[in-house]
Amino acid sequence: MNDSLPPCPQCSGTYTYEVGALLTCPECGHEWSPSEESANPVSGGRVIKDSVGNVLADGDTVTVVRTLKVKGSPTGIKAGTKVRNIRLVDGVDGHDIECRVDGFGAMQLKSAVVKKA
Repeated sequence: MNDSLPPCPQCSGTYTYEVGALLTCPECGHEWSPSEESANPVSGGRVIKDSVGNVLADGDTVTVVRTLKVKGSPTGIKAGTKVRNIRLVDGVDGHDIECRVDGFGAMQLKSAVVKKA
């Protein structure tokens, strides 16, 4: 692959290649024009990955990979719980996902305890 081509703005994949006037990422299938990249920089260079290495984005659906204790709740959030429409934030203590969990309400989660659904 060509080292002079920029990484994918969506998943930060390094194996981009040219198809006509567009650049294409084989990892996520995203296509963009080279001039579009300079107009839309990746969110400050910050890439948030889930527990298995998938790149997360705002609006994704994720699954909790292990049971989480929640203060004030006798059961907590069970492994396998789906969380829809996440929002990536700069949270406290590594909590970089803001979401609403059914039955618990709004909360922040660490990306290390979820995987992309």
